[in-house]
Amino acid sequence: YSVAFDPLDGSSLIDTNLAIGTIFGVYESKDFLGKKGKDQSCAGYSIYGPRTTFFISFGKGVFGFTLHNNEFILSHESISIKDEAKMFSPGNLRACGDNSKYLKITHDWILEQKTLRYSGAMVSEINAIFCKQEGIFSYPSYSKYPNGKLRLLYECAPLGFLMESCGGLALNQKGEDITSLEIKDLHQRTSIFIGSKNEVIRTIKELE
Repeated sequence: YSVAFDPLDGSSLIDTNLAIGTIFGVYESKDFLGKKGKDQSCAGYSIYGPRTTFFISFGKGVFGFTLHNNEFILSHESISIKDEAKMFSPGNLRACGDNSKYLKITHDWILEQKTLRYSGAMVSEINAIFCKQEGIFSYPSYSKYPNGKLRLLYECAPLGFLMESCGGLALNQKGEDITSLEIKDLHQRTSIFIGSKNEVIRTIKELE
């Protein structure tokens, strides 16, 4: 087996004492190249915030555990992501300067009175979606990062695997399934739209 992981997602938030975490994906292989996110045997993440929690999936459902008295206790089970989203986490708002469609989408979310949740750590935003069982996290490409900024292997593929294991969806800006993208480079980047299925599909269509 091989394990790909982001040891400290959201590290830029350490000095502000906001929640950060670790993301990992496990492959039954000696190498990652040529593999796809859907080839993962399991994936998960941990969050270091007011509580230490740990979420994992083996492909069928997502289960969450909370650290209590030096033991991880099952605290979240039967997680099912709703098709509609009332919460949004708009990453890379710099892209609004390049893409008027993305600006319109974020404006529409505000006018629709969706709840804003954003700290600057992808793992924290995705964790909020699992805990609330709805929402969307968006991180489009823009002029500085035309292929997107977030890493496929150790950020997007594991979280996409988790999301799709409980009814959610993870697509790139072209509408391609994140977990179906071939890993061609260890530091390969991608755009990502992940969370409630209908909201992800709607967002991708409005970006066309």
